[in-house]
Amino acid sequence: MLKKSIAIITIFIITLTVVSCKDDVVPKPASYLRLDYAEAKYVNFENQCPFAFEINADAVIKGEKDCGFMISYPKMKATIYLTYKPVNNDINKLLKDAQKLTYEHVIKADDILEQPYLNPDKKAYGMFYQVDGNAATNSQFYITDSIKHFVTGSVYFYAKPNFDSIMPAASYIKNDMQHLMETIKWK
Repeated sequence: MLKKSIAIITIFIITLTVVSCKDDVVPKPASYLRLDYAEAKYVNFENQCPFAFEINADAVIKGEKDCGFMISYPKMKATIYLTYKPVNNDINKLLKDAQKLTYEHVIKADDILEQPYLNPDKKAYGMFYQVDGNAATNSQFYITDSIKHFVTGSVYFYAKPNFDSIMPAASYIKNDMQHLMETIKWK
């Protein structure tokens, strides 16, 4: 009987030891990808078009017809599309078209923030739009002198529009777009 009790106690202690030595399952905390980008350095861009501007030195610019440009950011898989249109007594139509393009994203956007831009010294007037949410574009702008020139710009990412994922890149490019808009000089 003593041997049976010792055997049962031994088996119980061994079982208890084996069971109690397991690691507890603890969920890992959520982590996020950290994306750091180099500080932007800007260079002047000028060609035969009736305007010039400063561009991020890391961006690649490709010319299109009629002074429209594609400014690509290969590391971020994004492109800024610039479009130029001469004003021919149709400034109201151009303004409506630019605003319509922005507000077409209202279906997917959580919010659209408008930031007016006025620089009478440079004869530059415009609006910068920040589109929050899972819209196809996160930033857009238009700028004009109201008499001869009208430029629009919008950024598109080559990724599914998930704002949380692309927020660091979107913020970086938004700053570049604002700098571009604020440095436009009419010729």
